[in-house]
Amino acid sequence: MGQDLRDTAVLHRVKQGYTTGARTLASRSIVGLARTRVTPNALTTAGVSLCLSASVLVFFENRDELLFYWLGATVFVIGSVLDILDGALARSSGKGTPFGAFLDSTTDRISEGFMLGAIALVFSRHGDQLAVAFTFAAVAGSFLVSYTRARAEALGLKGDVGIGSRAERVVVIVAGLVLGPWGALPWAIYFLTATAWVTVLQRVLAVRAQLRER
Repeated sequence: MGQDLRDTAVLHRVKQGYTTGARTLASRSIVGLARTRVTPNALTTAGVSLCLSASVLVFFENRDELLFYWLGATVFVIGSVLDILDGALARSSGKGTPFGAFLDSTTDRISEGFMLGAIALVFSRHGDQLAVAFTFAAVAGSFLVSYTRARAEALGLKGDVGIGSRAERVVVIVAGLVLGPWGALPWAIYFLTATAWVTVLQRVLAVRAQLRER
């Protein structure tokens, strides 16, 4: 029990560290961009377009694993960074709109869904049905992570708890792609699935606890 608590505390510190770092980097990067005519919606569109392109690149891994896995990972990272910058731009420039926030959340799901779909097709091509099943579970878990947060916040509650938010999922997917030529992608998906569903449980329990305190 004590070891579990220590592991959870370490994971929390790691998450807080890179989340704070990413937000700081986004804030610094957005200063100049806020003075231009670029809108948050334009960044959102560019981000999802790049992520969709990344999923197509990953699908062609059978042509050259190292090339297409690494290209897909690189393009997916750039698209995901733009997804961070669109929110930062909206907050710093005052160009944000309710529709923009809705569009941002929707395209995040599209980006992740297409990438995981491409990975599932890769596993199917290689005859790894177990990994295909886990990828479908990862899609469901990832979407539920976002849904549980949205429902919690609609009730006026805190819903961003847990170890597997989108930033963590992007890191796991990218790591799996980079190491994909050496067989690491299925293990990344197993880990992604586990963390996504643990996060769903964490959020359900957190919402119940908050409602009991009311």
